[in-house]
Amino acid sequence: MTTSAQSARSDAQPAGPAGTGEQQTLDKAARENFPVAPGFLPAAWRDDLMAVYGFARLVDDAGDGDLADPAGTAALLGVATPSEQSDQTSFRLGLLDGLERDLDRVFEAALDPLAERPLHPLMRALVPVVSRHAVTPEPFRKLVEANRVDQTTARYPTFDSLLHYCTLSADPVGRLVLAIADVETMERITLSDAICSALQVIEHLQDVAEDHGRGRIYLPAEDLDRFGVTEDDLGQPSANPRVRELVAFEAARARTLLDRGAPLVGTVRGRLRLLLAGFTAGGYAALAAIEAAGHDVLAQQAKPDKRRLALKAAAIFAKGR
Repeated sequence: MTTSAQSARSDAQPAGPAGTGEQQTLDKAARENFPVAPGFLPAAWRDDLMAVYGFARLVDDAGDGDLADPAGTAALLGVATPSEQSDQTSFRLGLLDGLERDLDRVFEAALDPLAERPLHPLMRALVPVVSRHAVTPEPFRKLVEANRVDQTTARYPTFDSLLHYCTLSADPVGRLVLAIADVETMERITLSDAICSALQVIEHLQDVAEDHGRGRIYLPAEDLDRFGVTEDDLGQPSANPRVRELVAFEAARARTLLDRGAPLVGTVRGRLRLLLAGFTAGGYAALAAIEAAGHDVLAQQAKPDKRRLALKAAAIFAKGR
């Protein structure tokens, strides 16, 4: 039996004159705080989850300028490549527009076998997902829109404004997982949104140094002012006491969101319960890693310990929260 990543690769070979680096995109699943498509799930679920992950990662990489082969992807999607570095923002927006047009082809192909197939291999992998499940274009479009926001917005004045961004960048993924499992209810969506927003805030805390290098700061401006932290402080090799206090404050907020959403685990059973426990435990384990680093997220990226993650997942699975 092939793994989900191998299956996605076999169903999504490169097209066009150049490769598009789809396997490099899928391989990034191993770097996440939580298991994306663990082996205890049925093969069909793993394939569906990897297809959704492939889309989300592809869109993020296009928005961040991290595509393995941006020129090949642009050629495939019919997007003009930039002639100067100053054109990078326009290029990324063009790529996102091209990916959204390809998303339209996904839903058209799912409804009509004779319709034009999506151009990008990772988009083609979404067609069976859309065919099998009651998913709509909305969560996919929100993920694209989040990356458009990244091209024009590099600061967030308040925590509420950051959480609004999370409704685009993170919450749609959880909703897609619920849709794939065919367990969507309003209660579960609300709990899932809290978990996903928490995971996004935690990822921002882990990536403060990397984001600062890209010219982005996801720590709310009002909180920087509150703790007396300057933007220059975030570009240092290690965090000063004020930065550590700020990170601890934001970590506590993320923990509150996780605690609010964790009861989602207890609303389902079986392997889905274990999967959601793994997602939630990934957040708690990452918070523990940040705390273990003394909240110094500048000296090194705080990554969750796998043993701690497994133990936390088992505890959440057993308690249902």
